[in-house]
Amino acid sequence: QVQLVESGGGLVQAGGSLRLSCAASGRTFSNDRMGWFRQAPGKEREYVCSIDGSESTIYYAGSVKGRFTLSRDNAKNTVYLQMDSLKPEDTAVYYCAAGPGTFRYWGQGTQVTVTS
Repeated sequence: QVQLVESGGGLVQAGGSLRLSCAASGRTFSNDRMGWFRQAPGKEREYVCSIDGSESTIYYAGSVKGRFTLSRDNAKNTVYLQMDSLKPEDTAVYYCAAGPGTFRYWGQGTQVTVTS
């Protein structure tokens, strides 16, 4: 059974940092694209960032570029999202996603709340 389990969310003041982790199990994800999405209250889910299986290409949404850093450890089947200089508008449930092409697999999400 394929599972993606996010962790690391929490409450932080504006300007602070958090590091999210997404541990994948049930299959090998080393060749898959992995990424993060988020959904704020009353808004649609939006793309945050992604990394391809070769680790050669990382994409970021404009709203997080320069503040968030995505990385992966294929040996651990885990992807990380380092979030710095957090803003109240970053408040959302953050979801990990993975798949060989499209994002076929999704985690349950972890809440990130940034206070001003």
